[in-house]
Amino acid sequence: MRLINTDTLELSEFFEPQVPAYAILSHTWEKDELSLQEWTEPSTATTSKAGYKKICMAVSLSRRSGFAWLWVDTVCIDKTSSAELSEAINSMFNCNEARICYAFLADVSKDSLAEAADNAPESDGSGGLNLSQFRRSRWFTRGWTLQELIAPRNLVFYSREWSFLGTKASFASEISSITGMEKRYFIVTILDASVATRMSWLAKRQTTRIEDMAYCMLGIFDINMPLLYGEGHKAFLRLQEEIIRVNDDQSIFAWNIVADKIPQSLFSDNRTIGFLATTPCAFECAKPAVPFRLTAVPSPYAMTNAGLSITLPLVPTVNGYIVILNASRPGDHARL
Repeated sequence: MRLINTDTLELSEFFEPQVPAYAILSHTWEKDELSLQEWTEPSTATTSKAGYKKICMAVSLSRRSGFAWLWVDTVCIDKTSSAELSEAINSMFNCNEARICYAFLADVSKDSLAEAADNAPESDGSGGLNLSQFRRSRWFTRGWTLQELIAPRNLVFYSREWSFLGTKASFASEISSITGMEKRYFIVTILDASVATRMSWLAKRQTTRIEDMAYCMLGIFDINMPLLYGEGHKAFLRLQEEIIRVNDDQSIFAWNIVADKIPQSLFSDNRTIGFLATTPCAFECAKPAVPFRLTAVPSPYAMTNAGLSITLPLVPTVNGYIVILNASRPGDHARL
């Protein structure tokens, strides 16, 4: 991996296990972002870009915090190399497991938050800030920032003026409300969360490229797969197929469920749909689904050239059958 030297601004490449301690910058991409080539051979036009100034501020912050190295996705990955880009994305979750992550919220002002808190009848706490602007930040809507929220040991939020706002720990309740993630997943491994639960975290997020809705989840499911930009929604289908290959959690099939009732469309719609969701949006209501632990080992299943090969109980209905999954809702002894 490449890292920026916080003293010289030069890039150096490291390989495991010789990678030094480093900080990372988490941010949402804007129009004036830099490439690796622009960083290594800066021009007057380059240094005037907002992206250049953003990285320099992160470098300065890292140096003051005692870090000699900083990782920034825009300039530490050579995106002209498809092989390097694929390797970087497949290992990005590990990259984000840095000593500290600085989350730069370009649309959040420390002054406006403080002013809003002063004028409001009741503030939200968290250092006297009114957090309405924090809640609306674009950072919480992007696909790639999900792993940057989860992976780092220490996540620190900064405003667009580079003023300290707080940490993941101090904002835990607020972040949980914004993202729908239980606070315990900020501490324990997310691998304890069901497949459906992890998918639900992505359901309301967006990426610029369709394929990245799948690729940004590779580390969250601890899997690897080749990148094929241009495949569109097929990337999300491939992601689910890879998950099925290594995980027997059938909550992956519990997408589009509605709490406490079966959607009537399942009975009135004559269209044929497959077992796999076509987009992460289908998991928005799937968070309650968790694996149903049976005393007997469930039968293995797999994707084949003819589709999904799986053995499950069937319940006949007027218009067909209902499939019973080895999944349930927390605290519920009934299977989905």
